[in-house]
Amino acid sequence: MRPRKDSRVVVLCRVAFALLLFAQLLLTAACSGNRKPSSAPPTFGVPIERGVASWYGPRFNGKMTANGERYDMNALTAAHPSLPFGTKIGVRNTRTGREVVVRVNDRGPYSKNRIIDLSYAAAREVGVVGPGTASVEIYVVPAAGLPARYTVQVGAFSENEKAVSLQRDVVRLYPEAVVDADGTWNRVQIGAFDNRDQAESLRRELAAMGMPAIVVAAR
Repeated sequence: MRPRKDSRVVVLCRVAFALLLFAQLLLTAACSGNRKPSSAPPTFGVPIERGVASWYGPRFNGKMTANGERYDMNALTAAHPSLPFGTKIGVRNTRTGREVVVRVNDRGPYSKNRIIDLSYAAAREVGVVGPGTASVEIYVVPAAGLPARYTVQVGAFSENEKAVSLQRDVVRLYPEAVVDADGTWNRVQIGAFDNRDQAESLRRELAAMGMPAIVVAAR
């Protein structure tokens, strides 16, 4: 008995449909594999710095950090040139939107074109381990139950004498200028603001006078 012609047509249509569906699945997988991750909006608020982050790992593991702790590459910590030890900061990869909260317990980086050195664990969280560096934004993360406060920093020195000299010059125009020292860095800072916009206004005022300054978290 010969098979009916319409039965063969049905079988061929089903095979063609299955092949088309398989091809679509392959195309979708290939496209999703090449798609760059979307940059999610930041969850930390307004960044205080933008620049390049790097990381440090096994070679330093167990060695003493600048605040007297032993470096643990698997802890979420970071080295920053001037933020007070213990400051919690959010770090956001500007390309991928990946974020991590770290605690400052060390000083660095010592390369002028980088703004922060992440621990291995923190770098892994934001995707810095593979490429070695990444463009990031840094945010102040207030302590639980405490509002964020800001100050305007016009200098940070390892030598106290230099900080005092600058403070004496600055205090003539800004009587509230002080030297904030933590045993490693001596920072010349002006004011304490609950509102970041007020601190930014002072920073712009200083910049207009040719004095470089940054807004940082107040201790």
